[in-house]
Amino acid sequence: MSRRPRRLPLAVTLRRGRISDLDALLAIEQQLFGSHLISRRSFRRFLSLGANTLLVAESTGDVVGYVLVLYRLRSAIARLYSIGVAARLQRRGVARRLMAAAEAKAMRRGRRQMRLEVRSDDPGAIALYRTSGYILIGRRARYYEGRIDALRFAKPLVPKLGKAGPRPAKKSDSRKRIGFDGGDR
Repeated sequence: MSRRPRRLPLAVTLRRGRISDLDALLAIEQQLFGSHLISRRSFRRFLSLGANTLLVAESTGDVVGYVLVLYRLRSAIARLYSIGVAARLQRRGVARRLMAAAEAKAMRRGRRQMRLEVRSDDPGAIALYRTSGYILIGRRARYYEGRIDALRFAKPLVPKLGKAGPRPAKKSDSRKRIGFDGGDR
């Protein structure tokens, strides 16, 4: 039985996307996705608006991946709309780092759940989502080109606790909030 050699994790820097990243984002998009491409106009809008999260992964000065998360007003749910890593650099931890950063940004925006859709014929992406804590919640029949089903996944976004665990509320704070003296006389 032959095994593929294990690839070392790639050193990347994550940062917010910029308009100057537009050509690199389009190149990644076109390389990875045959249909349902994000257009230049849409990428430009996502890069210029603060109503979403668009993070890029950089390695040796080149944009090698991105993640795009959309938010609805007054919703506790964030949508992982698209994620892509240059084909030559896949399976080196870049997508996992981008997802973790996107989830942290969504939590800072008060979102309690991340949802996404993926082609049912993409076992690599499905495995990534499952091993990252996403749970299958549904299916959309014939959603993608070629009549391919979309699998719908969700993940609860729960803040990571420090080693000491959650800090208990201070008694004085809870008394002020509820207007109760705790029964002390």
